[in-house]
Amino acid sequence: MSRSKVLLLTKPFDVYRSRLQANSLPSISPSPVHQVLSNLENRKQVHNKTIKLFGGDGTLLRASHYMDDSIPVLGVNSDPTQPEEVEEKNDEFDATRSTGYLCAATAESFEQVLTDILDNTRKPSELSRIAVTVNNRPLPTHALNDILIAHPCPAAVSRFSFRIRDSETYSTPVNSRSSGLRVCTAAGSTAAMLSAGGFPMPISSKDLQYMVREPILPGASAHLMHGSVKSSNSMHIFWSCKGYIYIDGCHAFHPVVQGDAIEVSAKAPILKVFLPSHLLCT
Repeated sequence: MSRSKVLLLTKPFDVYRSRLQANSLPSISPSPVHQVLSNLENRKQVHNKTIKLFGGDGTLLRASHYMDDSIPVLGVNSDPTQPEEVEEKNDEFDATRSTGYLCAATAESFEQVLTDILDNTRKPSELSRIAVTVNNRPLPTHALNDILIAHPCPAAVSRFSFRIRDSETYSTPVNSRSSGLRVCTAAGSTAAMLSAGGFPMPISSKDLQYMVREPILPGASAHLMHGSVKSSNSMHIFWSCKGYIYIDGCHAFHPVVQGDAIEVSAKAPILKVFLPSHLLCT
């Protein structure tokens, strides 16, 4: 009888640790700060009770940076948002917990989902990832959600130009002064990209979506500040200031300087992920 190996990656115990503990505040008249810290303490306890599982989308994203296309991943949301809690505390503070968009299981459903996987009745989906090269040198980390290329100071202007290349030709260059450039996969199209005014993509799409953030006087090029990059094409960026390429948030990043040539494409190895049932229908 063959035996399967499973690697468990968990969220750190102290992710919500604070110098100011909720129980150290006066309890006579609870303040908004007291309520927020109490909520975070509750979240910490929930995560601790679910130590055998993942943490949420953020944990899955970080795990994906160390994985190739041969090992399927199961994301487990150990602290899902409770709608009744959000409704009750909405006027006091943001009571949302982990979204778990890519997580196929929770603490309650984990055993059944894992059984389905081991019984081979649940198959992983192949998600597109973003490959990035800087001056023809590929970065070792692939983005599952998105990349953001921007000046290190969020208040500073990012200067760059870009064009799209198909198999033989380049599009007309687009010059930009803005807050940076975001590029996402289908999996990341419902995250920051959607919040910025982008459009959701079918989870199975291999194309990329890009958006110039807060362009300054785009003029005639306004319609080119947001669009798609086909899976067979690539985006070429000439960077004209200092900056960073942030990969799936702030945990993985790479510095760039004036004059760097950056290429972005969907030519990275796919990632096999067991998805929630509702995403399999899109």
